[in-house]
Amino acid sequence: MSTGGGVFQPGNTCAQRRHHRTSDDPNRTERFSIVDVALNGAPVTDVTTAHTIGLADFELWQTARRLSRTTISERIRVIRALHLETGTQPITIDAVTIVEWLASHDGWSDCTNANYIAYLRAWFKFLQLTDRRADNPMVKIGQPVVPDREPRPISDRAVIDLLQTRMRSKTRAMILLALLAGLRVHEIAKIRGEDIDTRAGLLWVKGKGRKTRNIPLHPILIELAASMPDHGYWFPMRSAPSMPMHSKSVSDVIGRTMRRGGIRGSAHQLRHWYATTLLDDGADLRVVQELMRHKSIASTQIYTAVPTTRRREAITALDLARGASPHRSPEPGELAA
Repeated sequence: MSTGGGVFQPGNTCAQRRHHRTSDDPNRTERFSIVDVALNGAPVTDVTTAHTIGLADFELWQTARRLSRTTISERIRVIRALHLETGTQPITIDAVTIVEWLASHDGWSDCTNANYIAYLRAWFKFLQLTDRRADNPMVKIGQPVVPDREPRPISDRAVIDLLQTRMRSKTRAMILLALLAGLRVHEIAKIRGEDIDTRAGLLWVKGKGRKTRNIPLHPILIELAASMPDHGYWFPMRSAPSMPMHSKSVSDVIGRTMRRGGIRGSAHQLRHWYATTLLDDGADLRVVQELMRHKSIASTQIYTAVPTTRRREAITALDLARGASPHRSPEPGELAA
């Protein structure tokens, strides 16, 4: 179970935006800030070891629903952070305190804020379904408006530069899986030799929601598979070979390689290149939806935007001197003819 350490910046916590205080309320935990620790030697361990009521049952409930471990861990992390940073048990917290906590993290992106609100909604839904709480404070908070996302693929030139960058063979394998199969970093991390069927030319991927889909293998990936293990994880943890790498480790490895090659961007932008290139080369939208393993075609449609290269060509073609060109307006009689 994730502890959420280091993710929520202490400089933005609710505990530092309010005066330090204690309460006789058993559902309220004493709060400390970094300033308290530095000046007064506050016993911060009292906070970090605080027990969040109902969290273990929430984890079990989600596991029974067969949600992914990543989803469960993220929800647990956010609920625990809500407890530790507000000093209030999430099982009894009110809407005002939740809003103050969300507002204290003004550095979060709109998408991150929306995701965390969705995690809180899941938490309070669990509390209501299990008769732990009658009301749902999230009803008073409402649903945030998330701006439309725009894909940010790396350029075709950047793909060449990336592939020409010196790297380990396993790093190259990760990058090729993102570029030629559109895999997400957590999917790359869990690829096993058993997922590859070179005779059928298929790659089996367990993606979001534990759904397993197959992707036709690009010839380069078929060649790559010949040099990778037939069994077990392709990218195991060094300390525990029977376990896959963490998705963040995959993201970090690819990100470092991109920076070394002088390429700005993230590992996920390789997946964006995969989708936009398929569409730009004439692939049907429904085909790309299947290859991207999107539940809704609306998720795939964001990749149908006019490519930057075409927009740039249109802008370059603008001619400020076009008014100086000889041009004669047609006479009314000529239009009729």
